[in-house]
This record gives sequence, C-alpha cells and structure tokens, in this order.
Amino acid sequence: MSDVETGSGTPGLRGMERLSRDLPHGVELFHLKPGGSVLFADRNGARELGPSEEFLRFLDDGQFAHYLVGDAHTSPERPSNATFKLGVVGPRSAVTPHAHGGEHVVLSLGHAACGLYDAARGRVTEIRLSPGAMIRIPGMMPHSFANRSAKPLNMLAAQAGFGIDHEDYAITADEAERRATAGDRRVAHGRGGLGTVTRVGTDYGLLAAALRDIERIQRVRGVGATTVRERLAAGLRRAASVLEGPR
Repeated sequence: MSDVETGSGTPGLRGMERLSRDLPHGVELFHLKPGGSVLFADRNGARELGPSEEFLRFLDDGQFAHYLVGDAHTSPERPSNATFKLGVVGPRSAVTPHAHGGEHVVLSLGHAACGLYDAARGRVTEIRLSPGAMIRIPGMMPHSFANRSAKPLNMLAAQAGFGIDHEDYAITADEAERRATAGDRRVAHGRGGLGTVTRVGTDYGLLAAALRDIERIQRVRGVGATTVRERLAAGLRRAASVLEGPR
C-alpha cells in the first residue's frame, strides 16, 4: 500500500517518519527524490522541505539553496573553509550567468545544462548533464546552470570559501560592468585554502562581456529540453525510487 493511500500525503514520507525514530540527536537524513522533492528527517520527525521552509533565495526568483556546511555569511574573512548546499532550480528555467570567487563542484541529480565560457577559444560551451554527473568549475569562470526538465532540479554544490551573502559569491554581468566602470581592482584575501584565488586587477570588462555571451546563448537557445530517452529513464528512475525508498 502506498504512502498516499495510507494518508501520509507525500510518497516516502511515512518511511522517513519511521526512520526518524532511530536517528541519534543531531543526525539529519535527506531523501532527494527523482521528481525534485526533498524529504527530511531528524529525531523530531519527518517533513518535506520546500521554498518556504529552510531554503534561501539564490540569485533569481524560483531558485533556492539549503546550506549543509557553512552559511550565507561564509567568506575568506569569516571562513568555514567551504560551503556545501542543496540547490533547487525551478522547472524549465536557468540561473543568471555568473562567476564565483572560488572554485566549486556541482553534482546534478536531474537533467541540467551547464554553459561555460571558454576564454582560450573565445566561445561559450554548453555541457548537458544527466543525473549523477558532477562538474568542477574553476574560480572566476563565467557559467550558468539550466534545468531542461519540467520537474524541479536538485543539485549538490560544494564551494570554496564563499557564502551567498558575500559580494564575490556570484558576480553577474551587471555587477562586473559596475566594477569595470568604477575601476575596481580589489584583492580577494584568503587563507590559501582549496580554490581560494587572489584577483589583483581583474578585468571586469572582459568578465562582463563573457557573461553577456552566455546570456545571449541562453536567449537564443533557451534552456534546452530532455530527450525521449531521458524522459523514459526519468520515469524508470521514479519507479525505482518508489521500490527502493524508505517505506
């Protein structure tokens, strides 16, 4: 009998509630479902996480983040070495192109597309990501992520040294143009940890131009779409999740 049939409302939630009773204090359990929903359990019980509960807005309306390590105030001046968060990208949408002050690694749990500016070739490269694909992006490389699916896209992102509230967390084209106009030549001070960069005299004009190129590609090509094979695989993955998930 399914969880919906037994009245728990959200498939898998009843199983998470059972598991919560055995969790030691301080332990948190997450179930990232193929359809984009996120179930959460701790010693106090289980619930479905959503935008109105324990999620922060990320850059654009409809995009959210939930910190697992570090917080929005993490910075080289207030370090936690790195941040690790769950990101949720809305259906058929894209995050505004940006560049981070430090390198980061992103694990896609759905059908994503990553636009990257290749400075050596002077062009935008788009990489299609399937569930389980992980990509590592150097600090200050212009990029964006899009969700090609009609379901929310869950992503796990580990980033060196910067939280959402830091001014160098995500530099957009508008911000890069503002800094270029102001003649900004700041230095990013860090402790020399993983991915920390020092940017003396960063050419924000070139950075802004690269980000605009990614924006232009997004406007022309859109966010992309899933293939018939991908949609079939997604259906099988959801079926597997029902069979394998907590009951």
